[in-house]
Amino acid sequence: MSFSLAIIGRPNVGKSTLFNRLTGKKLALVDDRPGVTRDRREGEAKLADLRFTIIDTAGLEEGRGPTLEGRMRAQTENAILSADAILFLIDARVGVTPDDKYFADLVRRAGKPVILIANKAEGKAGGPGVYDAFSLGLGDPVPFSAEHGEGMGALYDALREALPEETAEPFEDDVAIEENLRNDDEDGSDLDVTKPLRIAVVGRPNAGKSTLINRILGEERLLTGPEAGITRDSISVDFVWRDRKMKLFDTAGLRKRARVVDKLEKLSAADALRAVRFSEVVVLLVDSTIPFEKQDLSIADLAAREGRAVVIALGKWDLVENRDATLLKLREDAERLLAQLRGCPVVPVSGATGQGLDKLMQAILAVHEIWNRRIGTGRLNRWLLTQIEETPPPAVSGRRIKIRYMTQAKSRPPHFVLFGNQLDELPTSYERFLINGLRKTFDLPGVPIRISKKSGENPFEGRHKG
Repeated sequence: MSFSLAIIGRPNVGKSTLFNRLTGKKLALVDDRPGVTRDRREGEAKLADLRFTIIDTAGLEEGRGPTLEGRMRAQTENAILSADAILFLIDARVGVTPDDKYFADLVRRAGKPVILIANKAEGKAGGPGVYDAFSLGLGDPVPFSAEHGEGMGALYDALREALPEETAEPFEDDVAIEENLRNDDEDGSDLDVTKPLRIAVVGRPNAGKSTLINRILGEERLLTGPEAGITRDSISVDFVWRDRKMKLFDTAGLRKRARVVDKLEKLSAADALRAVRFSEVVVLLVDSTIPFEKQDLSIADLAAREGRAVVIALGKWDLVENRDATLLKLREDAERLLAQLRGCPVVPVSGATGQGLDKLMQAILAVHEIWNRRIGTGRLNRWLLTQIEETPPPAVSGRRIKIRYMTQAKSRPPHFVLFGNQLDELPTSYERFLINGLRKTFDLPGVPIRISKKSGENPFEGRHKG
């Protein structure tokens, strides 16, 4: 049972609210202002026993060519072409408008099954608009309230009728049940290549994030242009690169918090931060012509605090002169300015020309493997013994801090636990010394490293060595 639905309609009829209702998550930004959604967004939706892909689109407006409205409309038309059926929304409280009639003709010409939804039909105010919807000639309207979840049963029946084959009950043998399995292989890695690798592309406004993702995908999947702040939602796109499943998140540009005063921009920023938390690898796209501004460093620090692996992409590389010297300097700057992510890959790329995309994807896979890596307890403690002998922990109040044992508690990111006495007094400088040693000895560049401390006896003492 697999099909896709595109939500179509003029601005401010509740398309994103319906999208959030069917996905069960607040993935799309919702605001009273029209035109909030600009890119098309896909999500996995369910309605009773139906499972399908839902596509949220920009509000249909008359416009063609290179204007922002024209590019938004092109995105919506692509969504219509890719969908199995169309959910055409009108505002029941407003009734049928001339724009509704114009775009109903456009939807009709697409030749796809259409389900007409009269949204905002709750209460008496929506009744006349529901009857008015019959005049569009798109079949019986479904009275609905995306805000309150009313009309879900009628929508279910309409989907069954519009897509009888796609919504037919599957044979039990054909039902594939996917479980999130934790990979506990003894090869020192928690890497699970069966699940999509989640990548968030973040950066300042107008750094070229959407352009870069379009180049990676090989299609104009995301809306782009010279205007800063075109992307508002965090858009996720599934694709396959060299047989590896991936999910890319395009995010809104992040400015300094003091400059963000508009409510919609605050929502967009929060959505971008959520994309970082959902991701595994964060690609920080830096404008090579004005690199490593304070906001770039703040975004990198955010990714590190969230425990994500990081790749720095030097965007707009086609505009850089004296590239060898510039690349050397920027890599030195990254080492100096981002000590918490020391050794993270720094890859020059150009969304305009496609330069460096293979190296970027390889860097993403490499840092993701490191992020999942586990180090054997025996190797860890042989290394720890050497470190303590060469540079012992300092004494506190005349008593020397004793570190007896070390183990890796988990990966994603690598997290180590120290056992010993008076570890609460262990200076931050010595923790940094250990982290730098772990990074260098066990080849852990580009990922945050966590250390926890537990005082008391070695819990593994006396166990049989296997």
